[in-house]
Amino acid sequence: MKRIAAIVALTLTAAAPGQPGAPPMDPAVMRLQVTLDRIGFGPGIIDGRSGASLINALKGFQESRGLTVTGQPDRATMQALAGWRGLRPTIAVTLDRDALRGPYTPVISKDYAEQAKLPGMYYKRPLEKLAERFHTTPAVLAELNPGVTNIGPGTTITVPNTFPSSRAYPSDATPAWRATLAALNVEAKVPVAAKIVVDKSDGVLRALDGNGRVIAQYTATIGSSRDPLPLGDWKVLHVSPNPDWKMNPKILKGVSDDKQAQIIPPGPNNPVGVVWIDLSKEHYGIHGTSEPQQIGRAESNGCVRLTNWDAARVALMVKGGTPVLFQA
Repeated sequence: MKRIAAIVALTLTAAAPGQPGAPPMDPAVMRLQVTLDRIGFGPGIIDGRSGASLINALKGFQESRGLTVTGQPDRATMQALAGWRGLRPTIAVTLDRDALRGPYTPVISKDYAEQAKLPGMYYKRPLEKLAERFHTTPAVLAELNPGVTNIGPGTTITVPNTFPSSRAYPSDATPAWRATLAALNVEAKVPVAAKIVVDKSDGVLRALDGNGRVIAQYTATIGSSRDPLPLGDWKVLHVSPNPDWKMNPKILKGVSDDKQAQIIPPGPNNPVGVVWIDLSKEHYGIHGTSEPQQIGRAESNGCVRLTNWDAARVALMVKGGTPVLFQA
């Protein structure tokens, strides 16, 4: 474990607290992000700073409660959130060996042929694993723990309070999938989605109940100019936890047809993340990502990409046959 601790220490020291000119971390914003994350309106990366994903989350929550949709934490919205006022935005945790245990893949080539040779697309280092568990980034963890340069088993650090109220995951979930859900602090008590709506104009995925009411919402990366979102009515075929991914040059427009098809092994750094929600539109799905900080910013190969923790939560809300609408 000394070697693991040294890796974490190096990353903490090297991690920048934010981009030059970035606004300072705001505890009130972090409280709002943590609250919305907890109740299913994903604010994206929890970092104590406002942005497009937080605005989307507020709009989704406001719509779900029949409030005026402003995307701002106005008085009516804060009153509606009053029931979660006691939720602590950050919490101190003492790291144990399980929190830092691998396996890890320190070097991941961008070449698909090299990725296919790996035993798994695991986290590159312990701090990356910790950051995903607390729905944030290594840089934010460094910022929350100034002066901490040497952590290992027994070290106490401050993290966003993303602990779920329950880890009673479905009885038919495999042990590996349960472990993934627990490692990502995914809430087990989630409502059943009667329908999923992916809205290209808003850049969000919404889960609706049987009455058409929004019950969850997440910022998503949706298609690209080369691979636009296939508008129309589809449905969920099945959910594949911890999937591998077939890199097929024949259907990926950004990859030369001269390349050989490759099977990329499972892991949180797999291009489709920790879960693939397969859709009736061939080759399309809703899935996670290896780069959560790019959600809502970068383009995708036509699919709908979420953070790993949001994709896992959506996966618990749907089943085979759940309707999915892609709209502009």
